[in-house]
Amino acid sequence: MKEIHLISFNYPYPPSYGGIIDVYYKIKALSDLGIKIHLHCFVDTVPETVDQEIKDSTENVFFYKKKKNPLHYFSKIPFAAAIRTSDVLLDNLAAIHAPILFEGLQTTSIICKLKNKGYSLYLRYHNNEAEYYKGLSSSEKNLFKKIIYRIEAFKYADYQKKLLREFEKVFCLSGKEFNEVDSYSKNAGFIPIFHGNRSVKHLGKKGDYFLFHGDLTISDNKKALDETISMFKNLPEHQLVIASDRASDDARKKISSIENISLVPIETTENLHSLFEKAHANILLSYQNSGTKVKLFNALYNSRFVIVNQNITDDDSLISLCHQGTNPDEIRRQIIEIAGKDYLENEFRSEVLGKKYSDDAKAEEMAKVIFKD
Repeated sequence: MKEIHLISFNYPYPPSYGGIIDVYYKIKALSDLGIKIHLHCFVDTVPETVDQEIKDSTENVFFYKKKKNPLHYFSKIPFAAAIRTSDVLLDNLAAIHAPILFEGLQTTSIICKLKNKGYSLYLRYHNNEAEYYKGLSSSEKNLFKKIIYRIEAFKYADYQKKLLREFEKVFCLSGKEFNEVDSYSKNAGFIPIFHGNRSVKHLGKKGDYFLFHGDLTISDNKKALDETISMFKNLPEHQLVIASDRASDDARKKISSIENISLVPIETTENLHSLFEKAHANILLSYQNSGTKVKLFNALYNSRFVIVNQNITDDDSLISLCHQGTNPDEIRRQIIEIAGKDYLENEFRSEVLGKKYSDDAKAEEMAKVIFKD
């Protein structure tokens, strides 16, 4: 029986945001291959119960509380990694001999205690964290947070280059990150994000509105929202729906003052899918060049047209399914053009996504590497 330790930066349920979506659906797909998964989760608060969806896909679930001490900000290693360490985790790993898959660099601070002990170590490289935190710093308006993010970026730049050589394979989410890792550690593999979508929804030619969705507490999303609102404010003939459960009072006030823009809650996956199905096009913008965003897969599988800027993906196959603009003027032109178009891309989209983006195919590829099949 094949088995694996999977160390997650958070409890992977519900799968409600980028990184944790990849973790949850990866667990599910590996479990469907018959692999026993020993799941280890760093959390702020230990859940009272383990959700049935997690129980169904795992052999064991272990929880470890993240450290609360703010002095970890002064650690030589990044704060997000410094707070995720546990002697109990080391004991649990030693009790069951199996390969270890680390989810994100923030789970890897225990690596120094695993060296030369016969463990097969693998990393899911969710982000070039140095670039990610640099991007957060650039987008952030709060001066204190801007400084904290920039310090984390400096720490990660050194941390990740030293650490990546410790793994047998580093599974990257994007071509850009694959090339970066391969240039200094020669152990990169490319496996796109696990997203949970099974098939492309076949939808009619027209939808009712343009859709922007996301967590509006994240600085990158807030900047993208401001840009999108500015465009639609000057396009009063086109309706924009903003879907989010986390919008600030300032964002709510700004949205409510514009007649052709409305804010709706997401609340459930079913409601989000309903919003996708009724949308004529999706607006996906980012100001961080950090690989393919999971929201792109959700839009491509469940909705009609998708308008992106250059930071949403660097994958040529996925770009072929989108309408891209590199600046607000280009995106605005795409909005006007697509508003009058019929959506006729169901078959082409199914063909492209079916070839290499299914979760089953990605799990099989990952398992071949880890278990040397």
